[in-house]
Amino acid sequence: MNMSAWSERAAGWFPLPGVLRAEFRGYAAATLRADVLAGITVAAVALPLALAFGIASGATAASGLVTAIIAGLVIGALGGAGYQISGPTGAMSAVLIAVSARHGIQGVFVAGLLAGIMIFLLGVFDLGQIVNFIPSAVIAGFTSGIAIIIFVGQIDNFLGVQTPPAESTLLKIVEIARHPPAPNWAAVGVGALVIVLMLMWPARWNLRFPASLLGMILATLVAAVFSLQIPTIGTIPQTILLDDRLQFGSIPWSALPELIAPALSIAALGAIESLLCGTVGGRMIENSPRMDSKQELLAQGVGNIVLPFFGGVPATAAIARSSVAIKSGGRTRIVSITHSLVLLLALLIAPILSRIPMAALAGVLMVTAWRMNEWGEIHDIFGHRFKSAMFAFLTTMFATIALDLTQAIILGVALSALIFVFQISRGKVTLSPVTADKMRAAGHDMQSDGTHMAVIYVVGPLFFGTSPRFEETTSNLDAYKDVILSLRTTPLLDTTGIGQIEKLIQDTEARGGRVWLAGLNDPVEHYLRRAGLLDHLGPERIHWSAFEAITAADHLAAHEGETA
Repeated sequence: MNMSAWSERAAGWFPLPGVLRAEFRGYAAATLRADVLAGITVAAVALPLALAFGIASGATAASGLVTAIIAGLVIGALGGAGYQISGPTGAMSAVLIAVSARHGIQGVFVAGLLAGIMIFLLGVFDLGQIVNFIPSAVIAGFTSGIAIIIFVGQIDNFLGVQTPPAESTLLKIVEIARHPPAPNWAAVGVGALVIVLMLMWPARWNLRFPASLLGMILATLVAAVFSLQIPTIGTIPQTILLDDRLQFGSIPWSALPELIAPALSIAALGAIESLLCGTVGGRMIENSPRMDSKQELLAQGVGNIVLPFFGGVPATAAIARSSVAIKSGGRTRIVSITHSLVLLLALLIAPILSRIPMAALAGVLMVTAWRMNEWGEIHDIFGHRFKSAMFAFLTTMFATIALDLTQAIILGVALSALIFVFQISRGKVTLSPVTADKMRAAGHDMQSDGTHMAVIYVVGPLFFGTSPRFEETTSNLDAYKDVILSLRTTPLLDTTGIGQIEKLIQDTEARGGRVWLAGLNDPVEHYLRRAGLLDHLGPERIHWSAFEAITAADHLAAHEGETA
């Protein structure tokens, strides 16, 4: 094998060098300056979110900060798109809080490690395109369900109270509605300050100074000046190697079987969110190098394998932070690395960060939860009254807040398959008798009377979903000796469809008739040939169009009439 062939094969296994060449082509000092400034801006946005999502994941603020630092360095350096910024996210925290409640923080670390291995394997086998098989309505419903989980999960912190835990978000909502807690009004005031500031802060100012960061600063100052008795974050170690981290000696081996399902959820969510983020980000940049989904999954896998050993929670690419990076002028992975280094410097002020009120973080997360809903997609679904999409959205959203997140993902995927089958089953099967007038208008004078001929038009796939319609249409063809089956608009067949065609041929030939095939595309012709039906009919009864098949049948019928 020559050097060029080896190079191509190596690029298939590990595409990062090619990604880097495309990303840094024409790189200059001005680009570096823009990337560094964008990295500083992203760090200002990421700091409050990292602290908040760490707590929302059932871990600590320190764990969220470590996750953002390590993910930004490792995943950012290895990723398949330079504009991606990875770290803890709201969607991931909604999955992790359930794992933490059942298996503790060590369970979160082990599930994250297993998920990292799964994501890495998705990259090895180049399965990044799997995200394209999930309908947008299901993704929107899942996202809205996660937004509700995050919002409800922060009610206690916002009110400054501690209510009994519940097995699901839906039960938590019911419990709060039945037994409303008495709020700590000082905590409510601090949380409300952050919410109002984030909602009222002009968008054009947000790139210069994020409202979430300003809200945390003001909330901390207010709590300190007025000596408010409200819960705060607590101690944040000034290190990225936390005491509470995954160590091989602490792995709960007996609980591994129970952690497989949560790990699958984390892996699926991490892969989907990262690939979607890459797609969205790529559209925001003119002439942007296309994201390499294989390399992105490899990077996400490596990052999530490494994170638990530092005390970090699972990470994924974050659309909000990546958008900030792009809008700030950042273009390469230098942005992600710079943002991590700035967050690392933030550990120097860890004693100040430890005094941030929990209610302030709750306010940040509540606004984030509201904004993470895909409002444009939701408006399209309900505004145009797409019934199947509405059903998929509502079912997935309800399952997300009522069931385990693993079950919700499985239900969403199953629902995707059902929606697909339902939609492609809407094809039509129609019977159209041949008449001399129709053929004359098409440019052919019938040599026979044509009353013995009919065309069956199949619109759409011929498979188990459309089989009943085909069987009903072909159940009574005794009046026709020549039956032309037009498959011009049939993209595919399954074994059920082949069986229906075979039955049509058998029934027609049993009464002395003939079946003609027309308009076969390559996949359909391939399957019919494998089934032996084309050899059975012979090439004289297989035509490019229904018109040609009718003409051939007419000539044969006329010849038979003359012979008779």
